[in-house]
Order: sequence, then C-alpha cells, then structure tokens
Amino acid sequence: MLVAIGCAVAASPPKTMGELLASSAPDDWRVPDPANTLYLDLAAGRVIIELAPHFAPRHVANIRVLARAGYYDGLAITRVQDNFVVQWGDPAKPIGTAARTLPAEFTRPVDASVPFTPLASTDGYAPQVGFAGGMPAARDAAGTTGWLAHCYGTLGVGRDNAADSGGGAELYVVIGHAPRQLDRNITVAGRVLQGMELLAALPRGTGPMGFYEAPAAAVNIERVRLAADTPAAERTPIEVLRTDRPLFAQLVELRRNRADEWYKVPAGYIDLCSVPLPVRVSAPSPSGSG
Repeated sequence: MLVAIGCAVAASPPKTMGELLASSAPDDWRVPDPANTLYLDLAAGRVIIELAPHFAPRHVANIRVLARAGYYDGLAITRVQDNFVVQWGDPAKPIGTAARTLPAEFTRPVDASVPFTPLASTDGYAPQVGFAGGMPAARDAAGTTGWLAHCYGTLGVGRDNAADSGGGAELYVVIGHAPRQLDRNITVAGRVLQGMELLAALPRGTGPMGFYEAPAAAVNIERVRLAADTPAAERTPIEVLRTDRPLFAQLVELRRNRADEWYKVPAGYIDLCSVPLPVRVSAPSPSGSG
C-alpha cells in the first residue's frame, strides 16, 4: 500500500532536519549494497555512487564489467558545463568484454519489490513522483511504468542521437539545477551519495557545452572500483536514510513547510529534487571492523 508523504504526518513540535535525524533509529538507515556501489577516486578525494539495477539492469551490469576491467581508470573528465553536468569517457579506449552500446533503459515496468514512496506535491514532468529504492523517481498515471528523475547528483549514461547509442562507457553526473527535461530521454544508472562537492567544484570548461579546450585542463580519474571489490579497510563506511520509513515522511514535511525561526512564510510545497537524501558515516561495529 502506498502512503503519500508530505500530507498526512502526525502532529509534533516543529523540528529542524538535524534534530529529526538525531532522533532516528538504526532501522531508519540502510547500508548501500557494495555490489552496487562505485568508488570514483580523484586526486581531491572519493565520490561514492550508488547504482540502480532495478531501473537500468543491463547498463548497471555493463558498468560493473567496465569498472572491473579498469576501463575508467586514468580517464579524463572532459566536460564540466556550469549548472549542468560533469562528463567523462573515451570513445577510442578499448572496453574489453563490455558492450559499447545497449538498448535504452529510459523507463521500466514497475517492480513491486522496490518500495515506492509517493510525494504528495504535484509535479510538472510526471503524473506521479516520489522515491523508489532511495532514489528520486517518477511513474506514469497508471502506475505501471517508472523511471528515475534527473536531480542534482544523478548519474546518467551518455549517448548520441540514437536512443540505443549508449552503454556506460561515457557517463555524466548532474551538477546544476535539475534538468528534468532529460527524464525518459537518457538512461539513468544511479546517483551520487557522497562527494558531490568534488565534482561541483571542478573548473568549468571554456569550450562549447563546457568541454575542456586544452587537454592539460582536464581532470584525471585515478580509478573507479566497486565497493565489493575494494578491501574492507579501504571502503568508506556510510549509511543512507531510508525513504520508505515514517521518519522520511516527517523529513519531507519539515522541508515542505519550514517552521524553524528563520523562515517567515512556509512554502507549503516541495519539488522532487529539493527533498534531501541524507547520508552519514556508519557507526563502527562492536568488533571494530566497521
């Protein structure tokens, strides 16, 4: 049963998001699946990306093959377009056993095993929006077809004009205002959980569409690995707030109607891409192994 968030939340004293998260229980959080977590390491630090196999299974599988083959290692970030995307890839680099192109996965039949928490606020791009598997998502009016939305931090698969011309060898991350017009036009393969500041702070490209004009200006990716293939001591222990719990519904309401002292006029509305999806460092286990 779906219960809309942002409309029917039990009355409680106004709290900030920080206060609400401080009151969370352990089962309000989840640990991302290491098999679906990418570590993109730059000289400046680590970007952690959660993949979305329920929405783009073939592309996610191909990205895993590329990561395990070391395809992304040493690639240059070639495009940083202000208020839009950071992009990397090399069409000339061998991809081994991975597929260069795949059939588009712009939408998928709704998977009943993936909890969908609808957002009560209306949306200009889809009949229904909310969160599925912890990611901003949308559905058609019948609720039978779903897709992931282009919000800040979205990981997308680059392509040419043909819908089936991408496969994961070229990827991008949204670093600007949500370009929702891209929804259902590009395969979305996941979202960044941590490290967005590293991508958003990259120098902007000066060429058309934000491409770097001089090779020396490009920023190199040191390596990309799945967390599952990374030694335990080198993993980053994080937890992500679950989007299918009552606490998340409270969080949405707090952001929809800001009641802290600074705000004078509550908005009474929140759009899909403005809902924060908190991440925290995991508490160490009793054994100290993390």
